[in-house]
Amino acid sequence: MGAQAWERSIADLLEELSRHFEIPEELMDHALELDKACIPTRYPDALPSGSPRNRYSRIEAERLVNYAEKIIRFCEDLLSRI
Repeated sequence: MGAQAWERSIADLLEELSRHFEIPEELMDHALELDKACIPTRYPDALPSGSPRNRYSRIEAERLVNYAEKIIRFCEDLLSRI
C-alpha cells in the first residue's frame, strides 16, 4: 500500500488502515483498550507505586492478550487477501 507503520498506537494504525478497508468496531474498541495498557505495562516506573505486574489481574491480562490475538488474526487475514 506504500505506507510505513511506525506508529505505536494500535488504534491509530487501524484508523489509518480503515481508509482502505473496513475495520470492525469491536477491533477498534480492543485497540483503544490495548493502547491504554501500553505505557503502564511497558515501563516499570510508570505507575505511582508497585510494579505493573502487580497492577493487572490475570483476567485483565488474558483479555488483553485475546484482544491482541484477534487484531493479529484480522491483519493476517487481510494480508492474505491483498
